[in-house]
Amino acid sequence: MIEDLGYELWHLERVGPAAERILRLYIDAPEGVTVDDCEAVSHEVSSLLDVEQAQGNRAADYGRLEVSSPGLDRPLMTVAHFARFVGESAQVTLYAPVEGRRRLQGVIRDATDETVELEVDGRIFSLAITDVAKARLDPEI
Repeated sequence: MIEDLGYELWHLERVGPAAERILRLYIDAPEGVTVDDCEAVSHEVSSLLDVEQAQGNRAADYGRLEVSSPGLDRPLMTVAHFARFVGESAQVTLYAPVEGRRRLQGVIRDATDETVELEVDGRIFSLAITDVAKARLDPEI
């Protein structure tokens, strides 16, 4: 449905206990995202979730819906996200240390299949996407 409106669903988060659950959607578009874009998506998704809740779908329960742009320091969740920003700087936190390091900051050099290559201090680290706990773009402003 979000794609039908002309946006990409960048990321989805469900946080908090059921009664106060926040459903957070991050949307993107080639020309960027405005407040009006977020409002349009929020209206459509809210209507859909209302119908799902009325039909007893407990997966659709939420206390508040938030729709926003992923921002300049957007989270990188998939290999496709990393591939889109090859050549850009990123901060990566790993589940387990690689060569004694859990946190890496460097330039994304490649992203294929299930692997991301990050250049840190002149060295290339080849990381399985499943080993990445958290990653964000590190924009130069």
